[in-house]
Amino acid sequence: MKLLMTERLNRYSRILTQDETQPAARAMLYGIGLKEEDMQKPQVGIASMGYEGNTCNMHLNELAQRVKQSVWDHDMVGLVFNTIGISDGISNGTEGMRYSLVSREIIADSIEAVMGGFYYDALIALPGCDKNMPGCVMAMARINRPSLMIYGGTIAAGYYKGEELNIISAFEALGKKLAGKISSEDFHEIIKNSCPGPGACGGMYTANTMAAAIEALGMSLPYSSSSPALSEEKNRECIEAGRAIYRLLEKNIRPRDIMTRKAFENAIRIVMALGGSTNAVLHITAMAHSAGISLSLNDYQHFSNTTPVIADFKPSGKYLMKELHQHGGMPAVMRYLLEKGLLHGDCLTVTGKTLAENVASVKPIDVERQNVIYPIEQPVKPTGHIQVLYGNLAPGGAIAKISGKEGERFEGPARVFDGEKNFIQGITEGRIKKGDVIVIRYAGPKGAPGMPEMLKPTSAITGAGLEKDVALITDGRFSGGSHGFVVGHIVPEAFEGGPIALVQDDDLIEIDAVTRTLTLKVKEEVLEQRKKQWKQPPLPVRSGVLYKYALTVKSAAEGCITDS
Repeated sequence: MKLLMTERLNRYSRILTQDETQPAARAMLYGIGLKEEDMQKPQVGIASMGYEGNTCNMHLNELAQRVKQSVWDHDMVGLVFNTIGISDGISNGTEGMRYSLVSREIIADSIEAVMGGFYYDALIALPGCDKNMPGCVMAMARINRPSLMIYGGTIAAGYYKGEELNIISAFEALGKKLAGKISSEDFHEIIKNSCPGPGACGGMYTANTMAAAIEALGMSLPYSSSSPALSEEKNRECIEAGRAIYRLLEKNIRPRDIMTRKAFENAIRIVMALGGSTNAVLHITAMAHSAGISLSLNDYQHFSNTTPVIADFKPSGKYLMKELHQHGGMPAVMRYLLEKGLLHGDCLTVTGKTLAENVASVKPIDVERQNVIYPIEQPVKPTGHIQVLYGNLAPGGAIAKISGKEGERFEGPARVFDGEKNFIQGITEGRIKKGDVIVIRYAGPKGAPGMPEMLKPTSAITGAGLEKDVALITDGRFSGGSHGFVVGHIVPEAFEGGPIALVQDDDLIEIDAVTRTLTLKVKEEVLEQRKKQWKQPPLPVRSGVLYKYALTVKSAAEGCITDS
């Protein structure tokens, strides 16, 4: 039995536990409390992104201990280690937001480093906030050892004066206060009641988008993305983790066996069907790169063209992820989409079964008896909400989030701001008028650096009652909680001399989601003259992780990767 265990399950850890020329390693393992018989067992690294300073992550260390117990219960050694997380909700609208997307790379690098340095045979990762998840999966693809992800789960709704609240309620309350629509007392009470406890932001924002995409990818157990943080189902998922990772070790099913081209197509399809965050374009592209698979912006446009939006989730819709949990969760949605011919059912998953086998006994979501998921024949929107735009303002592409409620075309004079701080000052001073196209630039992956989200600006616009009357374009990105007529990820970014750097106040800009074009209506010779006069500004940082990121990061169209 020991020989079988050594040959089949502890493929990597045996380098330390079985090799007599590694006495110090074995001494340290005995020092942490391992027994002689434990040296024959496979070792599972349990990566927790738990920390006390954020509702998305505050409970993950507790979940990690349940996973650890499950691993030991299945005759394996479970060892917990931690990596970082940056809360978008806390850092949004500040200089700290520049670290958010950067944290995805730090998470991937740190998990890869621990797994590689300690020769763990398998990995179970427990992420909460949205950059945590792609960071985990990127590391899984790099190390390519049996792995699975357990999503920390969605938060419960908050309430104030009978109104259901979530994190976006707090952001939008600022705009309402600035516009004089709510009192200072209501402003503070909304803030106090928006986040009632553990879990990630409740709508189809980036965290829930990525959790759903990764479940569709096959890298998490069924229901992982839709089970709330404090639910009994989430607890059972942690208890099941030991059995699941043992099965992956036994069958030697590795991430790249699961993360195939067809599996990524399933992930993109789910994002489109659910009306998910535009950040998914960055993250899925980066995850695919780590798995050796190339995705282009045109791939996302293809699936947007061929996928109806069938979910009525916030921010553009009515519901939170907790409502989907009450109606069968993500497996019920995937069973429905599979029956409609929109998913590849033959893709392998971390259960050791195919997607089709996982959902075979699941009742498809009843589109007649609930309002969260619409029938494909009568969708929220007949095609996808994520549109890839090109034009003289975005020759390398841009990403628009068009729910259909904003209209499909917008033209107006530019109102230009170098950075979101200047924009907030502008809207406070009343510089934004109905019909304007707001331009926030030097917010790209290099120029910021770190490509911060524009959630504070879009929330201020919504709170000020201008959501239907203005558009916003940026070389930065958007939170999954952003809504309105918004275009981000503009390539090339302003810092690299992209056309967005040449825009001036009152230039006419046209955004057309039908022809998928983003056009600056200024004569070419005028733009050429502006280009000659433009000078690249100095980087805002000269040392540290943001500086290293600015020197290595690729464009938004390439997923903002840093490892090639």
